[in-house]
Amino acid sequence: MRAFETEKTEVAEIDRSVYDIKDKVNAAFEVNSGLTAEIVEQISKEKHDPDWMREFRLKALDIYNKASIPNWGPSLEGLDMRNIVTYVRPNTEMRGKWSEVPDDIKNTFERLGIPQAERSSLAGVGAQYDSEVVYHNVKEEVAAQGVVYTDMESALTGPYADMVKEHFMKCVPPTDHKFAALHGAVWSGGSFVYVPAGVHVDIPLQSYFRLNAPGAGQFEHTLIIVDKGAYLHFIEGCSAPKYNVANLHAGCVEIFVGEGARVRYSTIENWSKNMYNLNTKRARVEKGGTIEWVSGSFGSHTGCLYPMSVLQGEGARMEFTGITFAGAGQDLDTGAKVVHAAPNTTSHISTKSIARDGGVSNFRSSVVVLPNARGSKSSVSCESLMLDDRSRSDTIPAMDIRCDAVDVGHEAKIGRISEEAIFYLMSRGMTEEDARALIVGGFAEPIAKELPLEYAVEMNNLIHLEMKGSIG
Repeated sequence: MRAFETEKTEVAEIDRSVYDIKDKVNAAFEVNSGLTAEIVEQISKEKHDPDWMREFRLKALDIYNKASIPNWGPSLEGLDMRNIVTYVRPNTEMRGKWSEVPDDIKNTFERLGIPQAERSSLAGVGAQYDSEVVYHNVKEEVAAQGVVYTDMESALTGPYADMVKEHFMKCVPPTDHKFAALHGAVWSGGSFVYVPAGVHVDIPLQSYFRLNAPGAGQFEHTLIIVDKGAYLHFIEGCSAPKYNVANLHAGCVEIFVGEGARVRYSTIENWSKNMYNLNTKRARVEKGGTIEWVSGSFGSHTGCLYPMSVLQGEGARMEFTGITFAGAGQDLDTGAKVVHAAPNTTSHISTKSIARDGGVSNFRSSVVVLPNARGSKSSVSCESLMLDDRSRSDTIPAMDIRCDAVDVGHEAKIGRISEEAIFYLMSRGMTEEDARALIVGGFAEPIAKELPLEYAVEMNNLIHLEMKGSIG
């Protein structure tokens, strides 16, 4: 922690300089545009916040009102906060038994495979519907190890309140960017996880987020603390039905990886194509710790997603493996960021993107090596597959290297499906559609193999549906 404290101001300055901010706020985000102190006060009252959280929300709102929107990445002109409902309460309280969840909500999650997964291969499951967690459960043998897995509201007011207060939005402060400030003001729902020192959670935990209301925003907060020498695999799933109005997802994930600990965070995001997905994810990694990100981005009208890792302890490691699929009407700007803030740290970023039917799939990365990070290594690799001549894919890497004694590299490839390969497969009896889907599936296979079997199957199914244009 001491190494990070000496560098955190510099890291924040780097983060702002890599992604410049507009001088003028877009009219859609004016101070008086649909989000007031009264609304935030009401959310805080609904949530039974302690005083410090109510004050935190109001300060975040002030930051939001004064902040500008980014001048890089996809256009956000279609997102008008005057039309976004920031809090939608479902017709139930949180339940610990699936049988107690109301039928309309339960049927939605049953169709999505929840909680079938819990009954097979998960240590625990949380399910959020709109702005509230409606179900949370953890297996007894996992809880017996001292592992805490609960909803954020229970953690905020329960035995772990001090731990929440110590860590909440310390990894992603409201000053980070406009939508982090928005999140700090109106956040609701999400999961709290604590894994004690030396405990290995051998089977994954999962949270699933469903935004079901038209014109609404979802602002869940996930806080994960994995202590010294512990291990956790956490899986996040997301979905929403399609409406003819804009929806917003501006959640936040904060992960604290202790000395010698290891965390794998896997995400399959299948938002509908009226969604603005402006999620913020960040991890702090102590000495000898490891953070692994596995990310699949599907759906969304517009996406900005760049999980960030701050390697603040000597020998800390980060790996990011991701895939993005952009179809008609989609502009997905994805990638990863890493800050090497200690000696002998290591990072590896490997992404694949697919674009078809005029979709835009861009890769954006930031690698920062601070002066004291001698002996550090970083490699960035991105591959893009274009399925027609109307789609677009750009690679936008940023590297800020402030130390000579490091090894940093970047490579990028952009290509199209070989017509010869399509012809060969069709000559063996496949249709052109199936041939293209097979090739795209092979392109994505390195990502799929990083996921548990059930989720690898889900990702492959999503790719096949995208290839057929079946996802709305």
